[in-house]
Formats: sequence, structure tokens, C-alpha cells
Amino acid sequence: MTVAKTIEISAESTTGFDDAVKTGIAKAGETVHNIDGAWIKEMKVLVAEGAVTAYRVHMQVTFTLD
Repeated sequence: MTVAKTIEISAESTTGFDDAVKTGIAKAGETVHNIDGAWIKEMKVLVAEGAVTAYRVHMQVTFTLD
């Protein structure tokens, strides 16, 4: 029988949403093993002086327990 757990994380990048997702998954993978996937709950851009300065994602990461 497989048991999975979900955690919520936020990640940010100055280059794009794709990089923010990859950065978040990589960082989570340093302490969480068996990551199966992620659900992107929210995407947000940060703006300063009329220009996008950062891309932020809020996601749920699912992994199976040992």
C-alpha cells in the first residue's frame, strides 16, 4: 500500500514561472524524498516601477512516504 503526503511551498524567480517551479521542487527535494508531482495553486508577479521584477508560485508538492 502506498501512502502520500502533501506540503505547501512558495518559490520565487526573477526569470519566470517555470524557473520558480523548478527552484521550489529542487529545494524541497533536498529534504523531502520521493516527490511525485506538484499542483500549482497560485501564480503571481511582483512589479516595481511598472516592470515585472519577480515571478512567484505557491504550490502543493506531493510525495510518497517510505
